[in-house]
Amino acid sequence: MSKKVIVIDDSALMRRVISDIIESDDRFTVASTAANGLDALDQIVKEPKRFDLAILDINMPKMNGIEFLERIEKLNLSLKVIVVSTVAKEGAKETIRCLELGAFDFVTKPESFIEAKGDGFRQRIIQKLCIASGYEEEKKRTHETVSAEESIKRETVSNIKQISALRTGNVKAEKKAFRPAGANAKKLIALACSTGGPKALNCLIPMLPKNLNAPMLIVQHMPEGFTNSLALRLDELSEIKVKEAEHGENIKNGVVYIAKGGSQLRLKQNGKNYSLQVTVEEARNGLKPCADIMYESLLDCDFDEIICVVLTGMGADGTLGISQLNDKKNIYVISQTKETCIVYGMPKVVAEAGLSNEVVPLEKIAESIKKIVGVH
Repeated sequence: MSKKVIVIDDSALMRRVISDIIESDDRFTVASTAANGLDALDQIVKEPKRFDLAILDINMPKMNGIEFLERIEKLNLSLKVIVVSTVAKEGAKETIRCLELGAFDFVTKPESFIEAKGDGFRQRIIQKLCIASGYEEEKKRTHETVSAEESIKRETVSNIKQISALRTGNVKAEKKAFRPAGANAKKLIALACSTGGPKALNCLIPMLPKNLNAPMLIVQHMPEGFTNSLALRLDELSEIKVKEAEHGENIKNGVVYIAKGGSQLRLKQNGKNYSLQVTVEEARNGLKPCADIMYESLLDCDFDEIICVVLTGMGADGTLGISQLNDKKNIYVISQTKETCIVYGMPKVVAEAGLSNEVVPLEKIAESIKKIVGVH
């Protein structure tokens, strides 16, 4: 049975374009459309079981996308929402707010009609709908539908083999015993997340104290233009300082650095200092930023403890990097539980590979971090 979608956009042209995209895949059907959030909410409240998914614009009359999501949350309505947003500064800020309110994911809205009618936009819409519907596990797909995981992770042959072995349990990492260091030890927290990450970070980061005894690096899979808005929003909500990573900046305890979208993030040791390396380069496995790259860079740093945290997300980014750290460094790995994940992919692979020291519900991860790292 096909999944039923409601398309919510104040542009009649975009409603038609998106509807055509949805109807081109027999796994989905457009059950209705709405020109604003108020009209959509009325339809959903009257027939809550009629819709499985929603495509949502942000800027609309009468009730915008943010107001719509706030009402959906208050009414406790079960509906997975894909936001369609631009990369403009204000659009990025509003998109982050939508993700905080429970939107499943977002797709960048094309700037021209020609691009909107192109195959790239179509694939992004179908891909997000597939992931939200759980279709990413299907082995049989139409020739024109790109596997969600293949789109997110363009893995090399060797990486595919390694991750496949880790997933199936044919290869288990020999998890080294964690050796707690003293209060004055050099510590680092390195976190990876993807789909559902902004909402998870919105829960986790405000629970961390401003005097946390370690810096924190975060790789959240997002395109350029959105990670700065995410950092600013988290900084507003938190006691701890949160900012987008800047090239050449030395990291400090009690500061959270979010990898810049569209770039790769590494950490480089210079004597007693550790500086951020933010570079524009090719994606690895389709990802910019890529958590594996961030984790691998820590191999050349002399931290006494590295606390690796893996939150909700599609795919397996981070597993190979953490596996390498496990071989050579003193690490403690915290992965999020399935029940509290939007998408149980990245933390699942880490846990099934035997790399996790703890598998913890989202709301308790901050306490685990504080217990291991301490405050200064």
